[in-house]
Amino acid sequence: MASAINVYSEIGKLKTVMVKRPGAELENMTPTTMTNFLFDDIPYLKEAQREHDAFTNTLTSQGVNVLELRTMAVQAVANLDEQGKTSFINQIVSESGYPSGQIHDGLTEYLASLATEKLVNTALVGLKKDDIKIKGDGLANLVADGNSLFYLEPMPNLYFTRDPSACIGNGVSISSMTFQARKRETLIYELIYRHHPLFANNSVSFWRTRDSLFNLEGGDELVLNSHVVAVGLSERTEAKAIDELAKQLFTKTQFDTVLAVRIPHNHAMMHLDTVFTMINHDQFTVYPGIMGTDSKIDCYIVQPGSEGQLRIDHQTDLQASLKRVLGESEIDLIPTGNADPIAASREQWNDGSNTLAIAPGKVVTYDRNVVSNELLRKHGVEVLEIPSGELSRGRGGPRCMSCPIYRENID
Repeated sequence: MASAINVYSEIGKLKTVMVKRPGAELENMTPTTMTNFLFDDIPYLKEAQREHDAFTNTLTSQGVNVLELRTMAVQAVANLDEQGKTSFINQIVSESGYPSGQIHDGLTEYLASLATEKLVNTALVGLKKDDIKIKGDGLANLVADGNSLFYLEPMPNLYFTRDPSACIGNGVSISSMTFQARKRETLIYELIYRHHPLFANNSVSFWRTRDSLFNLEGGDELVLNSHVVAVGLSERTEAKAIDELAKQLFTKTQFDTVLAVRIPHNHAMMHLDTVFTMINHDQFTVYPGIMGTDSKIDCYIVQPGSEGQLRIDHQTDLQASLKRVLGESEIDLIPTGNADPIAASREQWNDGSNTLAIAPGKVVTYDRNVVSNELLRKHGVEVLEIPSGELSRGRGGPRCMSCPIYRENID
């Protein structure tokens, strides 16, 4: 049986992708709580939805099959037996801070009473304390529960579907998320990959699971070709996690090289794909700010060594490293904002480097990054722009908002 997952590059023609339309979870943030959810501002939901619809319409107009995460989660829950549904509800409640006790019992009973669509919506949007009354909910419970307005916190970051998982080859790497605000998201992804009809009848390989000890997030994982994966050493991905992923891929797949790239650890450059994306066989976007004053950056070429060990070669030239691992004689690094210090910094903040390739040399970008987009066109790249006034407030661009499931092979 052909695999439902097939991702052997960043640039092969995109056939199937998973997205998440922004929902009411965005409106369950306040100025006081938004930083806890890793937001700098609160997007205006109606406009964010209009912009996201323009994004998905652009993809469908290019022949891409667009799958909606919320719908897929509903279909996956509907595919569960009673025991599986109970286990899913228990996980949601326990990981929301209620592993046992009256609140745990009250929440699980309430969620179990909901129709499937309402259950999934509640898990994603959140459940306010005012929405239900839990039996025996007394002072001790309230004191233990703190000052949150919610029993189940919302998941506003879910419209960035790239981060909680990454499809690599015919398998998937479920992320072990760094920040508490995003850890429950991977419950939804694990549910989908294990129980959605698209995957349930295919034996999906898991290169990593959400319970992996060391942190690694999907925005740091880029599939450069059928043998090479790039991974960011970032604020949210640890070196030991990259070692684990490399060993899994080298043992179980045809991938034989991992290119680890160290980037600054800060909110503006949270993942590798916020500063570096592949847009053609020999073309990449790159934010100049990840380089030192001497244009050097730590790169580590990781390959299989003897007796199951890893062989690691430290380099400091990104362009030369890419030439070596990809076998290309030339690499065209296209700088964000045309390397102008003001334009580059501004457009990097609004994800000027976070392009989504839907075919070799054809990308989707935010319209607000005018300098970067014009430079891409000068380098022969076809640029499809989408509106970005509200979506960009979440600090993620078109690549962050897309989880490719299937791409045509290019080599």
